[in-house]
Amino acid sequence: MTDGSPAAGSARRKPKDVRQAATGLERRPVEVPHLDDIDQALLEELALDARQPNSALAAKVGIAPSTCLVRVRQLQERGVIRGFHAAIDPALVGRPLQAIIAVRMQGAARGKLSAYLREFAELPGVLNAFLLGGAHDFFLHVAAPDSDGLNAFVVEHLSPNPDVALTETSLIFRHAHSPRFG
Repeated sequence: MTDGSPAAGSARRKPKDVRQAATGLERRPVEVPHLDDIDQALLEELALDARQPNSALAAKVGIAPSTCLVRVRQLQERGVIRGFHAAIDPALVGRPLQAIIAVRMQGAARGKLSAYLREFAELPGVLNAFLLGGAHDFFLHVAAPDSDGLNAFVVEHLSPNPDVALTETSLIFRHAHSPRFG
């Protein structure tokens, strides 16, 4: 076990793994950091409950609280942990109807897909926006107050756009979020 400092365990480091990571449409090489068993355990515990106190997290993983704090900070600095977020129930904030809207763009819009991804993600009611490969260009996960609100979303934000060739809306009856990261 290491103390989390950069020098600790450096002699045992595995070779750097460089993979391609998608950022919009372009792909750039990204150095995948080595994650040891302690890092993996921290990530698993944080995925289950990111609000647990540092002392409880350290006890579950079997390290000192000070080491735990350093390790979590390092995971954040390396970009492994991108943030901590509240999971809000859309139904309890007046948006009980959820749907996935598949969007296919016109061929001439291919050069603007990254811009559209950012634009779609900012639309009211969009919970997630996904840029895809395959038959559709985007999946938009949306939450609306009712079927009229969902229809209004499509009619106001997607249908008038000349770059949008097709939309297909699928209602979500139930959904489960996996608390695991991998």
